[in-house]
Amino acid sequence: MFGGFFDKLKSGLSKTRDTLTDKMNEVFNLAVTIDEDLYEELEEILITSDIGVDTSVEIIERLRKVIRDEKVNDPKEVKPCLKRVIVDMINEGVEEEGEETYPKAMLIIGVNGVGKTTSIGKIASQYKNHGKHVILAAADTFRAGAIDQLEVWANRSGVDIIKHNEGADPGAVVFDAISSFKAKKGDVLICDTAGRLHNKKNLMNELGKINKIIDRELQGVKKETLLVLDGTTGQNAVIQAKQFMEVCPIDGIVLTKLDGTAKGGVVISIKQELHIPVKYIGVGEGIDDLQKFDAKSFAEALF
Repeated sequence: MFGGFFDKLKSGLSKTRDTLTDKMNEVFNLAVTIDEDLYEELEEILITSDIGVDTSVEIIERLRKVIRDEKVNDPKEVKPCLKRVIVDMINEGVEEEGEETYPKAMLIIGVNGVGKTTSIGKIASQYKNHGKHVILAAADTFRAGAIDQLEVWANRSGVDIIKHNEGADPGAVVFDAISSFKAKKGDVLICDTAGRLHNKKNLMNELGKINKIIDRELQGVKKETLLVLDGTTGQNAVIQAKQFMEVCPIDGIVLTKLDGTAKGGVVISIKQELHIPVKYIGVGEGIDDLQKFDAKSFAEALF
């Protein structure tokens, strides 16, 4: 993660950091011994930083073990131990990503308003900048303006887009996009989808149909389903992810709008509760303000 983005990440997480660090420093400065009260106060701070109850309890349990095992007695030594516990948790089970293989198909899902279309545009732009031939499928045919919005991003990123009229069959759009993708020997196919979670059965049928078309028409091509979540919604993002997980398998999370929210702790919660890797994080409006997630940089920016 290059310097400029790390600085943006650091400033984007400033509200989360202030919530965590200021309150913790206050607790550590007043603490005389490492006792039950100290653990309870730390747990409360973690919960109010939107890390979530279950994850906060788990962090404190691990912290107790570290302090016990390492025979830590000074309350001022607790903070570095806590940081280490959180860093370890974010890194847990994260595998080094190998070389990407092409061609590949990406299915982007998420409710309306989370920054789904914008994220697609930014991801498309990154692949284009790496010399890849990208085709977008405008398969969110239900929302007024979704097709137009995606087209603006396609033009901005300089990538191809396959679209039908509003209200068209999303499966037909994906089928046409795949035909174009194969004919033009594309590298990356990115499919936008409708985000109507209030009607789960329809959404499930629709995503099932799109997945079937991709599997049938692009046999042997790597497929990745990414769920876009709005970082400002904190624990609601975790609930939303659980609902989507009932509808279809998810390979990774795109977490948007982390700048200017005090709820950045939700990254730890997503990792711990859902066991799905955060693949991208967004900290601004610019086309380069969505980057691949790096656990170490995130933890450093958080503290």
